Amino acid sequence: MSDDIDAQARAILAQVKPLALAFYHLTGRPLGVTGEMAEYVVAEKLDLKLVPARTPGYDALRGEEKIQIKGAVESPSRNPGKRMGRIKIDSEFDAVILVVLKLETLEPIGMWEASRAQVVEMLSRSKSKARTRGQLAISEFKRAATQIWAPTR
Repeated sequence: MSDDIDAQARAILAQVKPLALAFYHLTGRPLGVTGEMAEYVVAEKLDLKLVPARTPGYDALRGEEKIQIKGAVESPSRNPGKRMGRIKIDSEFDAVILVVLKLETLEPIGMWEASRAQVVEMLSRSKSKARTRGQLAISEFKRAATQIWAPTR
């Protein structure tokens, strides 16, 4: 992605963020832009290169490493069973990064990374329907993964 397009996309997301927050506070439902916001915040904070949309299996590159990015908004109920988006295990990737965004601001509150091997192992622990679909509980992923970013105080 060219620097100009990247800058324009970031400017659009800056405009979308307050709209997404207002929509959530009005309806209690997400606007559906968490994934895009997550990709951009991870790319910015970790200096990754985003790949074109719908690249099978990964969202960004860290050198030659292919990274799937998953975003989640912290749950006000702290639901321990809340699940991440589907991890495309049948696709090519080297690691998965989960970024958790603060509900009130959509700002990142932490990032965790797990290797492909770790993700495969987590998904193979049982034959639950969610795991068969490539979904893990956020709390489970965070326990197995390494925290790679936290906001500075």
